Amino acid sequence: MKNIKKLTLLHSNDLHGDFLAEELDEKLVGGVSMLSGYINKVRREEKNVIYAISGDMFRGSVIDSEFKGVSTIQIMNTLGPDIVTLGNHEVDYGLAHLLFLEKCAEFPIINANMYITTNHKRLFSPCKIIEIDGMKILFIGILTEMTLLECRKDNLIGTFVTLKDAAEEVGRICNTYNSIDVDFTVLLTHIGFEEDKHLAEMLDPAWGVDMIIGGHSHTFLTEPAEVNGIPIVQAGIGTDQIGRFDINIDIDNNCIDSYTWKPVPINSDNCPKDTSIEQVINIYKNQTDQIYGRIITSFIRELTHPTRTRETELGNLFADTLKEALGVDIFLMASGSIRSEKLGPIVTKGDLNACFPYDDTAHLLYWTGAQLKHAIAHMLRDETLDGAHTEFYQLSKGLEVEYDQSSHSFIKFDFEGVPVEDDRVFSIGLQQYHFNNMKDSFNLNLEEVEKIKKARVVASSCRVVIEEILSAGQHQNAEIEGRIVIHLSNGNTI
Repeated sequence: MKNIKKLTLLHSNDLHGDFLAEELDEKLVGGVSMLSGYINKVRREEKNVIYAISGDMFRGSVIDSEFKGVSTIQIMNTLGPDIVTLGNHEVDYGLAHLLFLEKCAEFPIINANMYITTNHKRLFSPCKIIEIDGMKILFIGILTEMTLLECRKDNLIGTFVTLKDAAEEVGRICNTYNSIDVDFTVLLTHIGFEEDKHLAEMLDPAWGVDMIIGGHSHTFLTEPAEVNGIPIVQAGIGTDQIGRFDINIDIDNNCIDSYTWKPVPINSDNCPKDTSIEQVINIYKNQTDQIYGRIITSFIRELTHPTRTRETELGNLFADTLKEALGVDIFLMASGSIRSEKLGPIVTKGDLNACFPYDDTAHLLYWTGAQLKHAIAHMLRDETLDGAHTEFYQLSKGLEVEYDQSSHSFIKFDFEGVPVEDDRVFSIGLQQYHFNNMKDSFNLNLEEVEKIKKARVVASSCRVVIEEILSAGQHQNAEIEGRIVIHLSNGNTI
């Protein structure tokens, strides 16, 4: 007869400081108060419960950015996850600050692949075994290579890059710890859903990885993907939902006997509030409200940014604002730096900071028409258009691009109504992160680009520039203009 024990495994990813509930269709949705209420409810109802977070606790809210993640750690301490892995945004406030925040955390943070280059000593524990009801559950933390881009500023910090490297690291850890009778193994990853599937293909079944709980691509699933016998899940973004596994573990054979999984909506219908965590949030909210309640401007209507991989109203607004303020020909606004799906019609300082939380510098550089086409073609590569979590840019007014995925060619590439010549030189504005990682973002080398003219910083804060320009006028508007039109290989046009 099988020796079966039940485990309930709850999981979140990409919380991004989504602390407060919102009203939707006369119903409260999301927020850590009801999220905590649901987790506590399950902990009361079930015997063996573990709550895990797969990266990106930070960034996306005023409460997080104003206190540089210290507020988030205190709120997470109250929420009480059992295990957390790092995401790329955990290093946004600097690696030294992240190590400080880890000391503030009352929960374990794991990561297998960040290390000091001089001696290869890991910066974090690579894994943790949680013992519950006589079961040993092994969690291993794997991070996206995007964090490497941020850490390149510090030559003393390294990380492995490829999925092959990641798979080999998982194998080393599993081989080491399986000897102590681990009953169940979970990868907590932050590499994106498509990469999770590729990673699963590379894992040797003998290593005993039972499931992958992912993050980074903000993928919302209604059922797990299964690759190489390994279920793979994500729970979207924020606190609007939580993933729930109910697993029967075969203790004798150290594997899943059976499981069910579902996304659970966090709303007032099925999630009680946790008043203790509300008190913690309100301490920080009351402070930020005093600073960020000031009205900056008003739009003639609500402007939106529903997706990062096509032209959006907010993308056009911000790209145009920076283009005009900085006096460049073209500003390429990173879609991923716009963190709200909608803004306005009344815009407070807090609204703007939550929508555009990255207070980075703006850089001026010069590209030829050929380099500009090369950069946009790299942005529109199949990997991006097929749904991978890659960089995408909003185009400022004047640049119009029409692209055919099937032929990988431009049907139209105009600036101010004139086809772009390869030898024409354009002044280009970029945010700091994308300037620093130009090779990854645009497949261009800074050394080659600077043969035309040396790049320089033209603003110490993109957000300050946007705030100043927006505050100068009311009743502003932005519309979709067809600046970037993409004919997909499946026949659709976006």
